[in-house]
Amino acid sequence: MKGFLEDANYSIGLLDEGATLADVIDNCIYEHTHTGKKAFYVGDLGKLVRNNIQWQNVMAPIKPFYPVKCNSTPGVLEILGTLGVGFACSSKSEMALVQDLGISPENIIYTNPCKQASQIKYAAKAGINIMTCDNDIELKKISRNHPNAKLLLHIATEDITAGEEMNMKFGTTLKNCRHLMECAKELGVQIVGVKFHVSGSCKDLQTYIHAISDARCVFDMAEEFGFKMNMLDIGGGFTGSELQLEEVNHVIRPLLDVYFPEESGVNVIAEPGCYYVSSAFTLAVNIIAKKTVEYDKLLPSGVEQTRNDDEPVFTYYINDGVYGSFASKLSEKLNTIPEVHKKYKEDEPLFASSLWGPSCDELDQIVENCLLPELSVGDWLIFDNMGSGTLGEQSTFNNYQRPLIYYMMSFSDWDEMQDAGIASDTLMKNFFFVPSCIQLSPEDRFSTAA
Repeated sequence: MKGFLEDANYSIGLLDEGATLADVIDNCIYEHTHTGKKAFYVGDLGKLVRNNIQWQNVMAPIKPFYPVKCNSTPGVLEILGTLGVGFACSSKSEMALVQDLGISPENIIYTNPCKQASQIKYAAKAGINIMTCDNDIELKKISRNHPNAKLLLHIATEDITAGEEMNMKFGTTLKNCRHLMECAKELGVQIVGVKFHVSGSCKDLQTYIHAISDARCVFDMAEEFGFKMNMLDIGGGFTGSELQLEEVNHVIRPLLDVYFPEESGVNVIAEPGCYYVSSAFTLAVNIIAKKTVEYDKLLPSGVEQTRNDDEPVFTYYINDGVYGSFASKLSEKLNTIPEVHKKYKEDEPLFASSLWGPSCDELDQIVENCLLPELSVGDWLIFDNMGSGTLGEQSTFNNYQRPLIYYMMSFSDWDEMQDAGIASDTLMKNFFFVPSCIQLSPEDRFSTAA
């Protein structure tokens, strides 16, 4: 690949041994307090390097294909591309992004289950041949627009846990796989493998056992039709926890060794997204408004009121919300809790509080009920684990502007990249030194990706 783009509009701070990400956040808050109090991210790109090493130690030889929709910021894509990770794209724009990095078409898969004909044609023109399919309508659409396509049949898995609402699911049944193979044979379309996906919220790892067994059945079925199968995609759902990674590996490794041994020539891949980026980004937001509310209106329905009526209850409005960095809150629970940036005493009283975004929309509630010390307009809140979901996307709601991003990496992580032989002079142009006593402003190349 080409490495880092020479005209990239961002840079990465190399942290001195005495400097920490907390120092970076403190410095950014100081700067933003004096220049406009905009929300911002600090991205630890070294976390991507460490997560990739962990993946290789636990999951090799399963090759990761990073889902670009998870976080499409340039620093993330270029670091992962430099590390040799493949990319799973769901749109033309995502395919174009990774192509601009010099990623070869063989390291790109087109995974959108509902593809536009124009984007299938774009993939064909770009030489991106591997794509997923789970129904005959998609199959016919692909055959018309991409004669060289190589399909992974997306099979359904039973990954809905008890008590979880049923979401729209994709994937076909084993029975329908035979029908799809008959159609593919008639249309002259190649089927080369199987894909499945187990949700990260699924607590029953037996789901992997059923899915891999089903995949083996599809491979056997394909032999009857003369298809040469050589790829198994075990999907995403990796949370970023080393323990979860080891637990999944402990379950799937024996089955892969039996059903898809190395001598079978089947390449096993996965799509870890949140695994790579979620814990790598921290979001800082500013309180823009505050009001006192009635306690019974703050409580979730069915919760008994136990508080003293004399205690105040606060609602805070911050300068980011569900139409921006917290978009995932519309469909799932928030996977992080707010931390107060300013110092306060351990015995300082805590008050029932709720957090809302700036849109004044009834859906723009970020945290329904939490305990916080009394805060003021202008104070800052910190959210960890904010690296996946909306980074790279641009909302059009209320002229929302995406927060600035400050990329950082420690010298030890930089050394890991050098030891791996992937650091280059072109890559080095994107880095600048951050001393332990941080006093750099954005204009001093404490750079941002807007």
